[in-house]
This record gives sequence, C-alpha cells and structure tokens, in this order.
Amino acid sequence: MSSLSNLPSITFAEKDALKIETELINQYEETAGISLADADPRKKLLQSEVPIIAGQRCAIDKSAKRNLLAYADGYYLDHIGIQVGCTRIPAKTATTTLRFTLTKERTVSTTIPAGTRITAGDGVYFSTTAALTIPAGNLTGDINATSKIAGAIGNNYVIGDLITIVDPVAYVSAVANITASAGGADAESDDDFRERIQLAPESFSCAGPTGAYEYWAKTASSLISDVKAYSPSPGCVAICVLMDGGELPEKEILADVLTICSDSKIRPLTDNVSTVAPTQVTYDINVTYYISKSNKNLVDSIVTAVTSAINEYRVWQKSKLGRAVDPSELNFKMKVAGASRVTITSPGYILLKNTEVAKEGNVLVNYGGIDNE
Repeated sequence: MSSLSNLPSITFAEKDALKIETELINQYEETAGISLADADPRKKLLQSEVPIIAGQRCAIDKSAKRNLLAYADGYYLDHIGIQVGCTRIPAKTATTTLRFTLTKERTVSTTIPAGTRITAGDGVYFSTTAALTIPAGNLTGDINATSKIAGAIGNNYVIGDLITIVDPVAYVSAVANITASAGGADAESDDDFRERIQLAPESFSCAGPTGAYEYWAKTASSLISDVKAYSPSPGCVAICVLMDGGELPEKEILADVLTICSDSKIRPLTDNVSTVAPTQVTYDINVTYYISKSNKNLVDSIVTAVTSAINEYRVWQKSKLGRAVDPSELNFKMKVAGASRVTITSPGYILLKNTEVAKEGNVLVNYGGIDNE
C-alpha cells in the first residue's frame, strides 16, 4: 500500500496575494490598453480587491482538497469513508467492577438500582449497568459499571479510586472498584481513520489478502495503532496487534480482533486465524548533546526542546510494528530541537521483525554544555 505522505502536494487555486495582484493588474492593462501608475485610483481599486480574491481562492483550494483522501478531515473524511463502506470507530466507554458493602448482614435481600453513580470526586462518573441484588445474609455484592462519558477519560482508575456514591442507597455503607477501569477509547482520529479508508478496498476480496485482515482487525478498537497479518504455516493466519503508545494488547482486545476476523464473511473457509501480541525489543538511550556558543542565551529553551524531541523519538520508535531502532532519527530530532552536536552511545541500529516493537529501557540524557567548536 502506497503511503499518502509520498504523494506530491497539489494546489487547486493560486493563493499568493502578490501573484494575484500582478495577474489582476496585467489583465486590466491588457484589456484597457493602458499602463496604470502606482497612484492611479484604478490600480488602488484593483489592489483593494486582492484580499477578497485571495480569501476566495483559499476557500476554493481547501474545498477541492477536502474531496481527496490525503487532505480530507472531520466530517469530510466521514463522507469519503462511506463511499468504500468504511465508518469512523466511535468512542467507547471504560468499564470496571464495583463492590458494594452493606452496613451489616440483613435478613432480606438488598437491591441497588441500575444506573447508580459512583465517582472518584473528579467529575467523571461511572454507573452500574444493571440492578444488583445482594442476597440476605451477604455483606457484599459485585456489579459491572461503565463511565458516563465515552472516551479514554474513564481509563486508569486503579483499584480503590472510585469510592464516592453519588446516588445513596439505603443500607449501603461503602463502594469501591475492585478492578482498574479500562477499555475506554476516544473516537477514531482522522489520521487512523484515513489509513483505514485507504486500506478498505482490500476488504472487498474474499480470498483473505493481508490487507483485508489488517483492515478488519483495526475495526476492533480505535486504540489499535498497527496490525500485521502473516502466515506462520500453510492454512494459518496470525494477526499481530499493537496499541497506541506502543502498548501491548490486553486479552480482551485480542479476543475482539479474533471474533471480527473469524467471521465467515471475512475469513476464507480454509484459514485458521489466531491473534498474538508483539514481542517487545528493549533498547537503551544514552546520549550527550551540546549547544553552540551562538545559542548560549537560549540554553534553557533548547534543553526543554531537546527533552521534548527525545520523548517524541521514543513515541515514534514504538508506534509501528517492525520499525527498526534507528539512532539517526534520534540524532535528527535532537538537532532540529537545537542541539549543535550529538554523541549517541546507544542505541545502535537494530533491525526488527514485523511482529516486534521497540521499547525504550534505560534513558540517560547528558547535557554536555556549550560547544565551542
């Protein structure tokens, strides 16, 4: 599949104000058979129209580009996707398991209504998905709950974070989540959706091409950042899944991908499909950098920029399966950030397989001072 980033940039309408002014005046002079002086009111009138024309040209150019996959965004991208049967993955709510505790064991059952809200006190609320009945003689009961707001905002509440009952229930003395909240995902980003739209025609085949499996696997969650499908042996298809931020997939995600890709309308009859997590290959970062003497007054801002560049490199390095550990990319990013000279002790270049993903280990960054060279 060709990368959209390799396509040449295009322009549907000239937007340069100077070129528009020159074209406008030249056309007027040619039509009228005269030469306009700089102070001529007619020339000033034409010049006053240039901003209006330039603004219209910008609108025309943007509107035309939004009909192309490489430039479309937002709802325009949704309209392009629907042409190939591809829709944006919506946001999903985070889930957790709550444990309610009664003030004491009772001789009758206690019912906690569906929709009972719990919070950690930060404005994010979870509600029970069904009514919970704690039988007589029991002190506690467990029930699933989902965040009221869809998206990643509901993730990462560790055990014991959700302890405040918003809707009090008689005889209930306490509540707490007994599992970390997870599974929440924001709506699919434009970049990820654009990549799936480009891949969508692969799904039209019933012969089981690599691209088809990768397309359908990505529909499982907007948190999936990369997928590689391969055949480890005849008749077998393995699907390797990588999550956002270079994280390994949980078993629930792998199960969702397997369910989708095993559907009889997607999987060829003879394929035996499995899902796997990638293998992490750890590398260390040990770099020393210097700042040129001419930038000595900008040391603080450059140090901050270099730190940000290194963090950007770490994310870049683990955002794709099979992406080789490449120290030249680290050197490039640090120099763009303002470092005049960079000495990289590690990492060295490491070639990865399509089922492997790089993961930073120890990170040691040394500022070597002002470079007097």
